[in-house]
Amino acid sequence: MPLTPLVYWAQRHGEIYLRVELTDAQNISICVKEKLLQFRAQGHGAKGQNEYEFSLEFLSPIKPEVSHKSTQRQVNITVHKEQRGWWERLTAQERKPVFLAPDFDRWLDESDAEMEIREKEEKRNRLKASRHEEEGFVSLKTVYLFVYNLVQFLGFSWIFVNMTVRLFIFGQDSLYDTFHTISDVMFFCQILAAAEVINAAFGVVRTGVIPTVIQVVGRNFVLFIIIGSLEEMHNQPVVFFVFYLWSSIEIFRYPFYMLGCFNTEWKTLTWLRYTIWIPLYPLGVLAEAVAVVQSIPIFDETKLLSIPLPKALGTSISFSSFLYIYLVLMFLGLLINFRHLYKQRKKRFRTKKRKAN
Repeated sequence: MPLTPLVYWAQRHGEIYLRVELTDAQNISICVKEKLLQFRAQGHGAKGQNEYEFSLEFLSPIKPEVSHKSTQRQVNITVHKEQRGWWERLTAQERKPVFLAPDFDRWLDESDAEMEIREKEEKRNRLKASRHEEEGFVSLKTVYLFVYNLVQFLGFSWIFVNMTVRLFIFGQDSLYDTFHTISDVMFFCQILAAAEVINAAFGVVRTGVIPTVIQVVGRNFVLFIIIGSLEEMHNQPVVFFVFYLWSSIEIFRYPFYMLGCFNTEWKTLTWLRYTIWIPLYPLGVLAEAVAVVQSIPIFDETKLLSIPLPKALGTSISFSSFLYIYLVLMFLGLLINFRHLYKQRKKRFRTKKRKAN
């Protein structure tokens, strides 16, 4: 004969919670008809391993959709009221069944339940308000990042196309006047690139701050100090190779970021963004190093940026001494950034491969 398990109950304005004390319940059957709920299952209850069942005729109609979750210790049932409201008792008969008891772990009186509803509504409103604020911030951030990357893409594209066309038209002669024809746009783009350090530092974009600082500061040092401050460097062919290698990388990087602002991807562009730097980035650093080496004798001769010492010593510290140290730091930065970019590439294509599988 089926036995009756212990059942604990609690209510809210819209739901009834039932907790059936049945361990390792199996073959659970729950049937609902208007106001009646019938339960049957096999498990270990108050009277050992057996088949248990019970039926409840509720005070008011309930919805036919009933959810339940079985654990090792009990079966939790959620019943939805047909109409929201507070019931003065659970069952239609005034005398409650002997197997039924209040679930004090979840028990609330009507006033406490109303307070719970108000708290949930307030929390929902706060989340909704914060979500709207976040969406507004994301929209503003998206516009900012898109415009920034678009401007940088246009700038570096102009540099790349201009240098390519001049190379085809003027040939080797174009190597010697690169600074005079390109430097203004390059100055603009590299000054604007300082925003990338700020974006990384304040979390506007998710990227490493140190690799960003190494790249932006390193490029600006070469552009403004090594090349820009020495007139003798303006006509050097190395300027062409520095500018051309920089722009060759950026014409793929910035459009990739532009599409990323709208969660859009072009597979060819993604591959180029994460691959083209492998040969170009070391070549770019090598070109920068050549420019630094060529500038050392000029700094020695002109004493530009040298640090004067007291007259008793009768000498000064040449800026070229710092440049020797900078050459070592440059290749150290190359290793740091190369490792960072390689990890990005590996992570990107590993993730894409997992999605494909």
